[in-house]
Amino acid sequence: MARNGHSHGRPPAFALACASRSVPPGRSGNAASTERGATMTGFVSLVGAGPGDPELLTLKAASRLRTADLVLHDALVDPAALGLASHARFLYVGKRARRKSIAQSTIERLLVRAARRGERVVRLKCGDPFVLGRGGEEALALAHAGIPYEIIPGVSSAIAAPGLAGIPVTHRGLASGFAVVSGHAEQAFAPMLRAIAPQSLTVVVLMGIANRARIAEVLVDRGWPAQTPAAIVLDASWSEQASWTGTLAALGGCQLPAQHPEAAGVLVIGEVVSLAEALSAATATAVRAA
Repeated sequence: MARNGHSHGRPPAFALACASRSVPPGRSGNAASTERGATMTGFVSLVGAGPGDPELLTLKAASRLRTADLVLHDALVDPAALGLASHARFLYVGKRARRKSIAQSTIERLLVRAARRGERVVRLKCGDPFVLGRGGEEALALAHAGIPYEIIPGVSSAIAAPGLAGIPVTHRGLASGFAVVSGHAEQAFAPMLRAIAPQSLTVVVLMGIANRARIAEVLVDRGWPAQTPAAIVLDASWSEQASWTGTLAALGGCQLPAQHPEAAGVLVIGEVVSLAEALSAATATAVRAA
């Protein structure tokens, strides 16, 4: 009997399904010739870059960057992370609010075309590819095109940003769960926020800085107390990181620091925010001691 209780015979069905979709992207074997002389597909890695600090990249993410031929990256990726891909070409495909950006369908076509040229492609996405990162759409496009790919999870800012500001998203006696919501558009966040019972869990909103006043209004209308602790964490893990803590009533009217006019920000709403002062001070002390 092999490890994990599997016999040495036929592998389980789920393993066969995974193998048919994804193969290791080594330096050789990514491109081969068919009988007609056409080049077979390369390999795509959908990689989470984490919240910003390149030291928060996973080991596998760093490995894929070092062997990449082409890197398609988002806006909020640290240059030091891109520096790991010293032999690669780079293509910026980031999306920022109120700025013209490349259509998602175009990004998907670029991934497919590069892989069909036999290239090792890294799609480097902020945070985690599958947490409000449209990684699922890109994975589906690759699967439909018959392109082998893999998912390399990243540290999501939904957890990292609160944590780096001294806010645990769960804490015994305060919150036993949390919800991650997109704050980009009201038609996305309003139904979800209205479905959450007041103070039943921690609410983490990504891409919601511009809509923070409306988000607070929806929660108060739902029955959340206006004095519920709330926080904004800006540029988490970057040297410019800053945070604000207050209440749900004050969330909409708080002013962002002048040096953060278009900062990447995370909203955190719930009783766990009350821990921020004590825990962020302890974190700062530990950093200074190091």
